[in-house]
Amino acid sequence: MSAEEQRTRGAATSGAVCVVGGGIAGMQAALDLAASGFMVHLLEENISIGGIMAQLDKTFPTNDCSTCMISPKLIEVASNPNIRIHTRATVSRLEGAPGNFTLTVSQAPRYVDEKTCTGCGECAKVCPVEVPANFNLGLNQRKAVYRHFPQAIPSAFAIDKRGTSPCKVACPAGISVQGYVALIAQGRFREALELIRRENPLPAVCGRVCTHPCETACARGSFDEPIAIRDLKRFVAEWEIAQRAMDLPATKPTTGQKVAIIGSGPAGLSAAYYLALEGIGATIFEALAVTGGMLRVGIP
Repeated sequence: MSAEEQRTRGAATSGAVCVVGGGIAGMQAALDLAASGFMVHLLEENISIGGIMAQLDKTFPTNDCSTCMISPKLIEVASNPNIRIHTRATVSRLEGAPGNFTLTVSQAPRYVDEKTCTGCGECAKVCPVEVPANFNLGLNQRKAVYRHFPQAIPSAFAIDKRGTSPCKVACPAGISVQGYVALIAQGRFREALELIRRENPLPAVCGRVCTHPCETACARGSFDEPIAIRDLKRFVAEWEIAQRAMDLPATKPTTGQKVAIIGSGPAGLSAAYYLALEGIGATIFEALAVTGGMLRVGIP
């Protein structure tokens, strides 16, 4: 029911209106409805409003700057108290009759807290991963954490998560393989080691003896050859040794708790390592005269 019909019938303006699509038409519709006294929920499946017009350089027929024309509308929508913007939102169910219906909306996560993000862009500066920029039709690269353009509304950054990478799924330790490979590619070796050690405290060992199922699952193998993931792990581990760059990791304050670990093989050493990080004391008991288990007495 339109606002004019509401006034003609003498009915009070109540309820809310949902506008699907945050392009220039959707924004103008939301502003008109808000001016009529309705609470408007503006749904946009992308991370920011603006639609196709935000992607253009010039607009027909005046050949004016697209961003210059749309920016006032973006600000007006964002500052209107009667408009609620819902990004990454799609309609999943609609029930009821015109003027009296219930809408079920599915909203995908941004993976960046919209309330606390200041839009400074520091996260994008240090992000090691680059992907094709869909906003620019793949003509350039963007960081994995991104926003479409500086004037975007909302101004918070976002991350597209398209499931778990096949190399990480295949890794028995669940290491973020794609992450440390990207860091190594940028020469950020220390950060790559820190990422590896979140799940595996023995990168130098696994860089030599791991059966590398991650390489079997590597999607790059569909085009030419899998990335030499194990060798990259070995490389950064040997770089650390050569540079004498190994630092003791920060640990939490001691809890006073103690744990006994039977066996000093890689599993026992790893357990002791992660317990120590949590401030829990660990004592390793080994039946052999030397520590290391299979690392010491089994592997040639």
